[in-house]
Amino acid sequence: MVAAVASILLTSCYSYTSVVGEGAQGNQEKTEWNHYVVYGLAPVGVSDSKEMAEGAENYNVHTRQTFVNGLVSALTFGLYSPTTTTVTK
Repeated sequence: MVAAVASILLTSCYSYTSVVGEGAQGNQEKTEWNHYVVYGLAPVGVSDSKEMAEGAENYNVHTRQTFVNGLVSALTFGLYSPTTTTVTK
């Protein structure tokens, strides 16, 4: 029982970063939410990082589950599981 509670309470938000070209050359950021259902298994609306970069050839893409995303997912019991993508160029 303790292990089950600990595994739920000690989970962390995931995060990954992709570098396109030589990476971000400035600090302009654009952030959008990605929408998934059923514990993230089925995408409903996912942001397009290339479109978010608005033609830039060098940029960073950071996708993560923020605290707010995790809270929304917990409140909906995982039926709706959003993530956040930020493009820095």
